[in-house]
Amino acid sequence: MSRIGNKEILLPESVVLMIDGQNAVVKGEKGQLVVPIHHLVKIEIDGKTIRAKRIDETKLAKSVHGLTRTLIANAVEGVTKGFQKQLEIIGVGYRASLNGEKLVLKVGYSHEIEVDPRDGISFEVKKNIINVNGIDKQLVGQTAAEIRKIRKPEPYKGKGIKYVGEKIIRKVGKAVKGAGA
Repeated sequence: MSRIGNKEILLPESVVLMIDGQNAVVKGEKGQLVVPIHHLVKIEIDGKTIRAKRIDETKLAKSVHGLTRTLIANAVEGVTKGFQKQLEIIGVGYRASLNGEKLVLKVGYSHEIEVDPRDGISFEVKKNIINVNGIDKQLVGQTAAEIRKIRKPEPYKGKGIKYVGEKIIRKVGKAVKGAGA
């Protein structure tokens, strides 16, 4: 029994969900998302309540049941509120700025690194915090991970790009043995 798959999704007043073949089209005030529906799952719409039902009891059907329900719930949340990931830049001389829509990073390389936003993604920069905003949860997370990958936080001084709230496990530097011996 899938606990996640059996949960109902309540649609806000501003959101419209339509089933188009094997896709669920979710429209809201922030935009529109298309969620693919696996052929072993069917979606039932009852007014403003949505349920995901699996067609049979195979292992694959059970595994995609909860996934499909979660993807639709994330799409509903994305078109109403949107998603955001925050990255923090730590290091002397490390900084980020916006050049139009592009994110420009100065993180210790001999050149600046420009990151073009994908469709549906926007950047905001406040001091040393980068906000990655969008309506697609997967795309926001993927973009934030790619920005973090440019300069991962290193374990000795903690310099680099990290998620806000991420704990960096620090290592102890090299110990000096007997001075002057």
